[in-house]
Amino acid sequence: MPTHVPVLNIANLLTLSRLALVPVFLLALFAGTDFWRWASAAIFAIASITDHIDGRIARRLGLITDFGKIADPIADKALTGAALVGLSALGELPWWVTIVIAVREVGVTLLRFWVIRHGVIPASPGGKAKTLAQVVAIGLFLVPLPGPLHVVAWVVMATAIALTVATGVDYVVRAVRLRARAKRAVA
Repeated sequence: MPTHVPVLNIANLLTLSRLALVPVFLLALFAGTDFWRWASAAIFAIASITDHIDGRIARRLGLITDFGKIADPIADKALTGAALVGLSALGELPWWVTIVIAVREVGVTLLRFWVIRHGVIPASPGGKAKTLAQVVAIGLFLVPLPGPLHVVAWVVMATAIALTVATGVDYVVRAVRLRARAKRAVA
């Protein structure tokens, strides 16, 4: 008999803390001084690390809840989306980068809903690499790097964009195959 997992557990509290850090992060990002810029990078790093920790804790301690399954990706997308929009609003990241990443994230979410009654599309290793590349790239853009080192931020962001597009295409292929298998199984 399955045991009841309380919604208010350490994993979900970490997820909620990540969500609560989003407006704090944005305030620091838009404060306009080098100190606050470093602070925004630190807040972003802490929030990003909680994403890794909350999932690990939930799996290890058996604290997986429906709330966590919904709240975790929302918190991830809120943090990453806020950072990308903030950097674009400040003129430090072209809007097309933010749009490409946002369209992929919304598209994959919609694909998951499209196939949900046929099965789940789990995160792929490429998707995990995409997330890591995005987090590192955003972190590098948040830090006030001197001119020549800014090239490193762009190289990592280019990698993140390539992984974002490639894994988006991969999710489309996997979703279509999942639905086709489900239809064949019914026929």
